[in-house]
Amino acid sequence: MIRKKILVSDRIRKNEGSFGFIPHRFLTGGFIAELSQHELLLYLFLILAADRHGLSFYGYNSICTLLSLNVDQYLKARDVLIEKDLIAFDGTIFQLLSLPASLKKAPRQQRFQAKGKRDPVSIAQVLNQSLRGLPHDR
Repeated sequence: MIRKKILVSDRIRKNEGSFGFIPHRFLTGGFIAELSQHELLLYLFLILAADRHGLSFYGYNSICTLLSLNVDQYLKARDVLIEKDLIAFDGTIFQLLSLPASLKKAPRQQRFQAKGKRDPVSIAQVLNQSLRGLPHDR
């Protein structure tokens, strides 16, 4: 067993006003391993931005700017977090949810996959693949 000791005693963390935490089960329950970098980045941001009820009012422009995400990356990350039952979003307010009993697999990730890749494809890729071979109007 590793024996723990305080390394820097005058810099021990404490809650000073704002509120944010990540349940240990996020790591031990496999949640962290199932999220992409953008999904993790957005989830961590929402944790840091949330109040004690898990609510955050940041808009997508601010989130994209602060996290250096483009809109497609943001939308994909947000939608996966919703599908995996980690957050709720009503168009204005985000709510971090208590962790579900088990991680929900995002249905879209399982149905639409890029050839030879495990990453979900974008809507544009699905449409392009669907429209390929159709006659074009000139």
